Amino acid sequence: MSRLFPLAGLLRLRKLQQDQAALDLAEANARVAAIEARHGRARTALGSLGNSPQTIAALNAMAAARSSSRSMLAELEAVGRNHQESLDSAQTTYNAARAESVALEKLHERHAAALLAQDLHAEQTVLDEIAGARWHRSHPGTNNTATMNEEETP
Repeated sequence: MSRLFPLAGLLRLRKLQQDQAALDLAEANARVAAIEARHGRARTALGSLGNSPQTIAALNAMAAARSSSRSMLAELEAVGRNHQESLDSAQTTYNAARAESVALEKLHERHAAALLAQDLHAEQTVLDEIAGARWHRSHPGTNNTATMNEEETP
């Protein structure tokens, strides 16, 4: 088995794609939050307009201001919907990038576990050989049971 993960380059690419998707998602979240804050400020400004005009000119000015504010709110809502759509799209893109990255990460973990098992098996084999050789050196009369059986048989 190769010591290097064969899909390491693809895993790095998927991580970069995931990072870029996360960045795009953060930007979309920031745009949505900014437009919601702006929308809230516009509603507050619209609500703070006086309700009791003193003159006809003030009444006309108040009507024009409210009409303008309503138009601005409608535009902000449209922009907000567009930003929300881009946020949803960015979330979908991030989820897809994350899923691809996770699949490769799991393959990498399996590869690392297989390498570890292979290393542990090789180490155990060496330890068994050392222990066997040491035992045979400490028990010189019992070299091989098959040899003893052949010597005993006439």
